Amino acid sequence: MNLSHIEHVGIAVKSLEEAIPFWEEKLGLKCYKIEEVKEQKVKTAFFQIGQSKIELLESTDPDGPIGKFIEKKGEGIHHLAIAVKDIQQNLTELDEKDVLLIDKTPRKGAEGLDIAFVHPKSTHGVLLELCENNNR
Repeated sequence: MNLSHIEHVGIAVKSLEEAIPFWEEKLGLKCYKIEEVKEQKVKTAFFQIGQSKIELLESTDPDGPIGKFIEKKGEGIHHLAIAVKDIQQNLTELDEKDVLLIDKTPRKGAEGLDIAFVHPKSTHGVLLELCENNNR
């Protein structure tokens, strides 16, 4: 595996408009980007903390993954994202180790990152996202 650092922690929220003020006004962080990822039925807001980020996730469709997550579990941590080099090689290696993958090939995510998810059944309950930045 070629892991670099924690890229971000994804937090499901009902409303970005209601959630962003906590991170800005109470913690002093600055939301540097709000972006909609239509394919994933989500709107995201990002905050930088050192080399890592907080990603707030608001569903744009109740039947989307974040909408279903909030309906089932409520607001809270949705996933942990780890930055990797050569995401496809990492996915192939995990597949060869019989790790249950949601994505066997990368897809585009927020901020133009190549992303893929590892199923929580293989990670003891954590939805793990692998991210590779090919924009740099």
